Amino acid sequence: MAVALRNSFRRFAGLSWLIGPILDKELRVSSRRARNYILRFAYLIFLTTYVVLIWLHAVDYGAAGLFTVSRMARAGKSIISSVVWFQFCVTQIVVVIMLSTSISEEIYNRTLGLLMTTPISSFQIVMGKLFSKLLQLILLMAISLPLLAIVRIFGGVPWDYIVSSLCITLTSIVFVGSISLFFSIFTRRGYVSIILTCATLGALFFGIPFLFGLIYHLCTGDWPGRTLTSVLFYDNPVMVLMLNSQKMMSPAAGRGFAAFYWPLHCGIMLVGSIFVLIVSIIMVRRVALRQAIGERQLFRRRSASESVEPAQSKGMHEPGRIRRVTGSAVTWKEMRLPLLGRRKTLMLIAVLVGLSGLLMSYIALGANDDLDDEDVHIVYAIIFLGFGMLFSIVIPATTITSEKESRCWPLLVATTLGENEILLGKFIGSFRRCLPAWFPLLGHVFIFSLMGLIHPIAVFLTIILVIWLVTFLFGTGLYFSVRSRHTTTAVVLNFALAVVIWAILPMLGFIALNAMDAPDDLAEDYLDTHPLLQTAIIMDATVDEKGMPDFDWPGKGHVGAIESTIWMLICMGIYGFLGFLFAWRAKRRLRRNIF
Repeated sequence: MAVALRNSFRRFAGLSWLIGPILDKELRVSSRRARNYILRFAYLIFLTTYVVLIWLHAVDYGAAGLFTVSRMARAGKSIISSVVWFQFCVTQIVVVIMLSTSISEEIYNRTLGLLMTTPISSFQIVMGKLFSKLLQLILLMAISLPLLAIVRIFGGVPWDYIVSSLCITLTSIVFVGSISLFFSIFTRRGYVSIILTCATLGALFFGIPFLFGLIYHLCTGDWPGRTLTSVLFYDNPVMVLMLNSQKMMSPAAGRGFAAFYWPLHCGIMLVGSIFVLIVSIIMVRRVALRQAIGERQLFRRRSASESVEPAQSKGMHEPGRIRRVTGSAVTWKEMRLPLLGRRKTLMLIAVLVGLSGLLMSYIALGANDDLDDEDVHIVYAIIFLGFGMLFSIVIPATTITSEKESRCWPLLVATTLGENEILLGKFIGSFRRCLPAWFPLLGHVFIFSLMGLIHPIAVFLTIILVIWLVTFLFGTGLYFSVRSRHTTTAVVLNFALAVVIWAILPMLGFIALNAMDAPDDLAEDYLDTHPLLQTAIIMDATVDEKGMPDFDWPGKGHVGAIESTIWMLICMGIYGFLGFLFAWRAKRRLRRNIF
């Protein structure tokens, strides 16, 4: 009896009842992967370099002693807030990608049903999958703790900010990871789970609060004040962390907002995570039992004939109509893939809901005479651009890795199809699936140009911007898809490249030049190639402009429409060449490491 009680207590204290053997297996596998150690080393090197540059920029060693001490406190605030925001943004992206295929890979490999024949429960499967991925992110966050503790000794940063920021980040990645894991139950392809997760988070964190604010505006004629706005966004980790950082940098910055209590926000996120995980556990059990009894094609909806007729009569069906292959086989296959997925009704409902919300926002802004404000169009254009970039980053990176994961890639490269034909087919298929994601941006600019609120030249410049973005991101996505064995790795690499080119390099460039007291001309010229900045510049110059607009570039200054168009064409040529270069490297490595 005593031995049984001791074993039960040891099992409970060891949390084996919660995570089961799945986490142990994932830990053993991850500890043998060199890429995890390389990632941690690179992460630490980047943080150290960033801290040194911020330090050199914020501290003036040639000044008096008291002034230097005061600058050290300011440098500590800048370093810690920047590291916290970097961790927050990176961990959200990584956890969505890592958990996008956590359950679907078990379903597709037909191992989920086998797991249900073991003592492992659906609860342990879900929790083991979740914590096995979260542990890698927690290790990255733990690496920065000594650095944050060292920087904090220079003053100005309370421990409450560090603890609260880490708690906000941790509860946020648990919630976001739970959403991604939930969608991986129903979607076979990882990029579909990623896109659905991002759309859901955007609706929960921004769409619903904006809808309540819009209803409040229609009922009262005024937009919500700062107090009501903070209440509406209380479950939004981005807004909560922003307010938390503002109070640390300047205690007077949070005046006018509702009482801020970050543990309440963390509790809301944990309750939401628990609800999503409970639903995921129920759905995983259902899917696993269906697979355990031998049901096939879990990702496909059964037809009425399959559900009504008995199993013994299935062999009596007449064969369906033969679909003739015309043109390139790869292009034909990619074009046959459903554009809206298998669940067309749900996707159409989601599209209609999104269009209805967008139309309501246009009507509300039009009633308030704000549609001729360039800031409004800048916000819309940047949101639509980010939506299109999300599809263009994710989908091309999954085209070849999905073939590898389904064991079809060796068969494809063993055919008589050439490298150019395979890559061209994948490119066309990716473009077809990404094209609807660019409709909001192009449609916004085109419709408002017809209404006379945006100069028509913005349509031409936006098309140039979309062309070079698609060409570059498709080329890099195909390259990483060829080099990687798994979809998650390819998508992470394509995301990482975009973040390095358009976020990290400009930031480090400005910090390094300011630290060396060098002019910012080179960094400003580099910003002229930034897609988000180009979108903002185009909208700022062309909104409510009747004559030929002038564009205000960071590097070139005020230039006319002709010079700006030439610059956009130069950017298209440079990024287009880089995209074709990555595609050429993908072609060279197409038949290497196919297994």
